Amino acid sequence: MILTTCEETYEKGQIIFEEGSSGDWIYFVESGAVELSKAVDGKPVIISVLREGELFGELAFIGGFKRTATAKALDNTVLGILDRSVLDEEYNRMSEGFRLLVRSLAVRLKKTTDACVGQTGCRRDVRKDMALSLSFKSREALVKAQTLNLSKSGLFVKTPMPLPVDTYFELNINLPDQSQSVTARAVVRWIRKETNDPVARPAGMGVEFTQMSDSDRKRLNAVLSDSRLP
Repeated sequence: MILTTCEETYEKGQIIFEEGSSGDWIYFVESGAVELSKAVDGKPVIISVLREGELFGELAFIGGFKRTATAKALDNTVLGILDRSVLDEEYNRMSEGFRLLVRSLAVRLKKTTDACVGQTGCRRDVRKDMALSLSFKSREALVKAQTLNLSKSGLFVKTPMPLPVDTYFELNINLPDQSQSVTARAVVRWIRKETNDPVARPAGMGVEFTQMSDSDRKRLNAVLSDSRLP
């Protein structure tokens, strides 16, 4: 059972806390939905949409960071604030070795999240909105999907069943007016399973290219540089 000290109510669109602000309360979504986003080049990049029963704010509590994302209510939302005295008591009961492990995981999660939204290099290349068909293999079958955007270093795959984060796989991308697809080895950096706006923010996965032949990379870059394409 989640022990909360009080409840806070937020209206649709209201900011719960801003990225970079101080605070280490942990929140529990009792009803509604919360969007977590990070600013990249002055624009928000959605990290996740949280729904009833999910927690957020734990990185600030465990790692002592400032808020690593902006939290915004997507609907009229009720949040419970976890009992800080209980959390401190439980945390302090851990051995020093286990607390070090938990802190290390928090630091690693922060670095991974920053990388996936462009703070440490994964998104330095400009992404071009582009719908291209592609295919990749899951454990069960060959999956056909579509890109939402594309860059020299990666793309977003629109799919209702994204692969797990850190999965390495091979995908084939069909380029405009070309009979031969581009083949790339890639890794899943982040996923989005649910969204309140399936058109603007569809379910899918953010993918980083890890290996591609020189010829395929040249063909991909030529498409990205073609001003005739949207």
